[in-house]
Amino acid sequence: MEKQIIWRGLLAGAAAGVLAFLFARIFVEPQIELAIGYEEGIGAAHESIEAAAGVAGHSHGEGGGFTRAVQMNIGMGLGVLLFSLAIGALFAVVFAVAYGRVGNISARLTSLYVAGGMLLSLYIVPSLKYPASPPALSLDETIRQRTLLYLAVVVLSAALLVGAVYLGRRWAATLGAWNATLAAAGAYVVAVAVVMLVLPTIDETPGPLVDDNGVIVYEGFPADLLYDFRLYALGTQIVVYATIGLVFATLVSRLLGDRKHSLAG
Repeated sequence: MEKQIIWRGLLAGAAAGVLAFLFARIFVEPQIELAIGYEEGIGAAHESIEAAAGVAGHSHGEGGGFTRAVQMNIGMGLGVLLFSLAIGALFAVVFAVAYGRVGNISARLTSLYVAGGMLLSLYIVPSLKYPASPPALSLDETIRQRTLLYLAVVVLSAALLVGAVYLGRRWAATLGAWNATLAAAGAYVVAVAVVMLVLPTIDETPGPLVDDNGVIVYEGFPADLLYDFRLYALGTQIVVYATIGLVFATLVSRLLGDRKHSLAG
């Protein structure tokens, strides 16, 4: 039974990968292109300032990297697909653990709950502290720190959500289902807030470039571009989790039907 559920998770992940790639290709990629244009523009401005000051500029060769056409199509497509497959497999595992243990609800509804919980804990909450950033917003020397901090928030957020669900189930007997849900949600919010306060903040958004006389020679990173990129990045994640939740719900309901506790042992 578990293998059949995993396969359905992978199938749902594959469907999500296709739709998410289409969404990202249409909405996210233009923002990346604009960000790259900004990065190239501010790089040229830096070289102009250095040349005016008599400092030898750094040469920026093309290198042996992939072309933008390959990156925005094959690269993005494979990346989104592999990510969606991994999330689909993880989703199936979480579903198998949660089904029959979080209430007397159907497989279809459990699937939707799991999708919403994963979207919240694995992306939305971590992004409140460390939001997605397009090219030109991140320093190469901080990439390891940023990656570790982001992963730490993801793990802590997921663990805290699991703990909140457990507390909600424990408190339901004494507080009632509604009050227990509110209390558990409040505990999750407070715990997440503490985590965000403890972890360091990283702000690398480029400001205006000024010369030695304090004159602005190149504007700072456009706020509307940053907003659009993060909005569409969130949209891509919503497409992934919503598609997985809906497709998996349809597939697993045919497999399990109304057997609400068949996986609970």
